[in-house]
Amino acid sequence: MRSERGECIPAADLLPVQRRATFMFRFARALIWPLMRLVFDYRMVGAENLPRDRPYVLICNHLNWIDPWSLLVLWPVEPRVHFLANPENLVKHRVHWAFVRSVGGYIPVDLKHGGGPTLFHHVDRCLAAGGVVAIFPEAAYGPREGELQPFKRGFAHFAEDNGVPVVPVTVSGTKELWLRRRIEVRIGTPIEPGAGIEAMFASARTRMEEQLPLYVDPGGPKPLREFLTHLLY
Repeated sequence: MRSERGECIPAADLLPVQRRATFMFRFARALIWPLMRLVFDYRMVGAENLPRDRPYVLICNHLNWIDPWSLLVLWPVEPRVHFLANPENLVKHRVHWAFVRSVGGYIPVDLKHGGGPTLFHHVDRCLAAGGVVAIFPEAAYGPREGELQPFKRGFAHFAEDNGVPVVPVTVSGTKELWLRRRIEVRIGTPIEPGAGIEAMFASARTRMEEQLPLYVDPGGPKPLREFLTHLLY
């Protein structure tokens, strides 16, 4: 099978992409969210800026393993948020792969080759289905709180190609984690498509810089800091 861009697509797409959340995702989130809220002190600003009736591209800075987990539990269950990830290791473990498929919210990307046309196919398919595509445009953990690394341009291509807005999101308080650590998530107003890829890229970068708060170490005791900071890597 070939996509509209002319590249070969696997006979069966690896995972479904959709607007609706699966039963398994709802079940897993119902278990995980109370635990995360118990361990960390979450604050979310700008929830009213989230589009509820159309797909969009979500971009966020990236500081630690907890960032995607925080977005998954804080965001509305629907439209379903999908993250880009490499399936190479997942498909080797049948139980793990079966769980990921049942939970959904996953877009396969070959990190060795930067994604390529097949990635665009899966992203297009997700947005056409009404889902949300979430991207960390820095493509790596940032070294410090309150700073942004250079961005990759993929998110701007996805948004402009599909005629959907980009929602800029910033997280703070996740570089180092400890018990009852304050984690703040700020959601900016959507950036509408139509001005072109470079304009979208520049606007998104500027918006992220403006809404990322200046970091001040809170001081005081930091229980379980080493354990929680490095829990999943």
